Amino acid sequence: LPVDSFSIDNGIVVSNSRRFPLMIDPQGQANKWVKNMEKKNKLSVVKLSDPNYVRTLENSVQFGTPVLLENVDEELDPLLEPLLLKQTFKQGGVEYIRLGENVIEFSRDFRFYITSRLRNPHYLPEVSVKVCLLNFMITPLGLEDQLLGIVVAKERPELETQKNQLILESAENKKQLKEIEDQILEVLSSSEGNILEDEKAINVLSSSKVLSEEIQAKQEIATKTEVQIDETRNGYTPVAVHGSVLFFCISDLANIEPMYQYSLSWFINLFLQSIANSTKSSDLVERIEHLNDHFTHSIYNNVCRSLFEKDKLIFSTILCVQLLKSKGNVNEETWRFLLTGGVALENPHKNPCADWLPEKAWGEVVRASALPGLDGFLKFERGWKDVYDSANPAETPYPGKWNALAGLSRLVVLRCLRPDKLVGAMQNFIVENMGRTYIEPPTFDLAGSFADSYNCSPLIFVLSPGADPMAGLLKFAEDKGFGGDRCKRISLGQGQGPIASRMIDDAIVRGTWVVLQNCHLATSWMPRLEKICEETIIPEKTHKEFRLWLTSYPSDAFPVSILQNGVKMTNEPPKGLRANLLRSYLNDPISDKSFFEGCNKTLEWEKLLFGLCFFHALVQERRKFGPLGWNIPYEFNESDLRISMRQLQMFLNEYEELPLSALLYLTGQCNYGGRVTDDWDRRLLTSMLDIFYCKPIIYSDDYKLSFSGLYYVPPKGEYQSYIDYLRSLPLTPNPEVFGMHDNADITKDQQETAQLLDSILLTQPRQSGGGGKSPEDTIADLATDILSKLPADFNIEQVVRKYPVIYEESMNTVLRQELIRFNRLTAVVRSSLVNIKKAIKGLVVMSSQLEDVFNSMLVGKVPEMWAAKSYPSLKPLGSYVTDLLARLKFLNDWIRDGMPNVFWVSGFYFTQSFLTGASQNFARKYTIPIDKLGFEFEVLDEENDLPHR
Repeated sequence: LPVDSFSIDNGIVVSNSRRFPLMIDPQGQANKWVKNMEKKNKLSVVKLSDPNYVRTLENSVQFGTPVLLENVDEELDPLLEPLLLKQTFKQGGVEYIRLGENVIEFSRDFRFYITSRLRNPHYLPEVSVKVCLLNFMITPLGLEDQLLGIVVAKERPELETQKNQLILESAENKKQLKEIEDQILEVLSSSEGNILEDEKAINVLSSSKVLSEEIQAKQEIATKTEVQIDETRNGYTPVAVHGSVLFFCISDLANIEPMYQYSLSWFINLFLQSIANSTKSSDLVERIEHLNDHFTHSIYNNVCRSLFEKDKLIFSTILCVQLLKSKGNVNEETWRFLLTGGVALENPHKNPCADWLPEKAWGEVVRASALPGLDGFLKFERGWKDVYDSANPAETPYPGKWNALAGLSRLVVLRCLRPDKLVGAMQNFIVENMGRTYIEPPTFDLAGSFADSYNCSPLIFVLSPGADPMAGLLKFAEDKGFGGDRCKRISLGQGQGPIASRMIDDAIVRGTWVVLQNCHLATSWMPRLEKICEETIIPEKTHKEFRLWLTSYPSDAFPVSILQNGVKMTNEPPKGLRANLLRSYLNDPISDKSFFEGCNKTLEWEKLLFGLCFFHALVQERRKFGPLGWNIPYEFNESDLRISMRQLQMFLNEYEELPLSALLYLTGQCNYGGRVTDDWDRRLLTSMLDIFYCKPIIYSDDYKLSFSGLYYVPPKGEYQSYIDYLRSLPLTPNPEVFGMHDNADITKDQQETAQLLDSILLTQPRQSGGGGKSPEDTIADLATDILSKLPADFNIEQVVRKYPVIYEESMNTVLRQELIRFNRLTAVVRSSLVNIKKAIKGLVVMSSQLEDVFNSMLVGKVPEMWAAKSYPSLKPLGSYVTDLLARLKFLNDWIRDGMPNVFWVSGFYFTQSFLTGASQNFARKYTIPIDKLGFEFEVLDEENDLPHR
């Protein structure tokens, strides 16, 4: 077991508990410990999926040998209940227990251990009361000790061997001392009469004294040596701390996507590779620096290939902030504020710049001024307007003393004023602290992933819409000599499981490849696949050439053990125009020299090929602009580009004249246009292609692809010259290259920022933002505050009497419907807040729904439970509550004072019903058919024209 106190406490509880332990063990720590501890006692290891696990269990219960039940889920087999509750009975002086239909003898020496691989399982109370539930998730301190042991064993092997020898000797010495003490006590208690006359007792005591002194002397020497060894070992502590931080960064990613699972053994293998491959140095400080840099880079590259594009920057940010935290360079309160924007229900300070600064931003400014380094931010200066209006606020100097702000504090100010530009600023922050490599993830590399695998580790493609890795995989299989019959594939689904099993059994022996596609469609067969991976595909039985390839969309049902032990890859179009173009040029077929040089019209070929790749990048990147990009988001993918390239080469080789109209038709109307269903989208697609498939692109040396001229078609040159040009392009493209106005970026960037911050929040521990209060106290106070402001439910019967449903006045019906909807919402809000207060005090059970309310309120978000009954709203919790109270007041005033002259249109729950009601009233008053009515809008010059909203 690791040496941290948490693991030691767990070990003590397991050894002394009256109930059998159920250990939550995502990293396999408990499994390893139990197997080592019980090895000499003939431990039996079983799983619930084993066909004969009950037989093994019965034998162990009878003969008193230990059993380890591995990989259980959230439910246990009912057959285990009598065993867990130890429901034994005596018959003829012998103790028996009933297991299923069999009655068997029960040995008091029997020990039962249960482990679960799940990271955060929810065990129902009826399971929890039958077992002793323990969390064996590795702790930072425990992992540091393990990594320290590994690094010292590799760098100074003699020290680590001596240290381990001393631990064993020390344990043996303590055991002997305990035995001596027991022996002395036994002699004293059994001795009769005067002890000085009992020769045997005196001999035992004197021999014990000699032995005890010898052991004490040995122990003193061992302790001194251990102190000396620890001093030398501790020189390598920075490496262990650094490694531990990295491991917890990647273990938290599973909260974002269920497929992001990484095992401790995989992590330790990478650590060992870094120790072996990093630059050696006799200077310890320098050596530690080389080791840390190499390991961080290795982890980044290995984890990035299994992340979706949207999550790569999230991973870099978490990595950067956690490493800075471990050095004490990050203030926790500032970091939490950057993620949540703080939580408050009302703002007592008046907005001094209401003409340009939105209320949401002003609220965040007020809350940010309480952070260290930002006091006085509340005294808002007019100079901030330049930052607010700037096209690039991250680079714009801040007014006065605020320009000296750096790091996270500078990002907090940007979050308050221009959250849409936070993603770019976050990238710059990572570059400053860690280097440019950490915002430029490696491109998809199938050969590299294959090199990291071996015959017993599956290779898993995590799919995303529009990504199809099969073409690349089949080409790779052919290159490796596994074409045709040597690479079997099957798409999983109903009834395909047994066929897949037979394929695997055959391939293991013959040393061929098997591809199982769409594992997410065969969730019921996944436990069987897990069993095959653990029991059938083992080094002794498996041909060294064998590989198992799996493809699956993210799914909670995908077995964790396969994810942890496999090599995971994603194959998405990269994020950003530059990365997309680079990927096209670095991947097959362009990277294949024979293909790139395989055209007899080299000038036309190279120019039109560049144009085609640029067009492909544009149509994929336009999707991120939402409806501004395409009316319908189409899944253009690699196969569209690949077929268009091959056609381009074929047509250029076979025709004397340049067949532009044929190419325009095939690429625009068939290959890409075949996916397009909207007329306007098709028109846009063909217009865009006209820019790239034309004569000027070939014969002009600086054919511009954007107004600024930043993007152009490079002159004809070597393959490498195109790569160099692409690497010189900006990381984040300007909307002008898509033919859009600069403001097109605003909505897209705001969504990206929200997604980045929300995803990072999922990986953070539960904390409240400052004030020294516990999260429970914070939420209890917040709930009390909201409840005190929430008015009573509307009395609908009373309102119907005052405003009856009549033909002449449709607004009465509108009012009634609105009150019913708002009552439904406030009932949910009120009951959840009352229950959350009770749950905090322990008066009711904290259900998963209440826990979601708790976690959402803690980070200032509207809980899902409320949103399900609410009108659409993107506001954070504080603004949402204020807005809800304003809407309720609007309806209360209507009930009390009669129908208003001016309506707050966006204050309605269901605005369409109000508009229909207004049309009905007008139609009935002037007897005009309602379908001939429309609204006319008159835009007023000043908002002040309205005396009252």
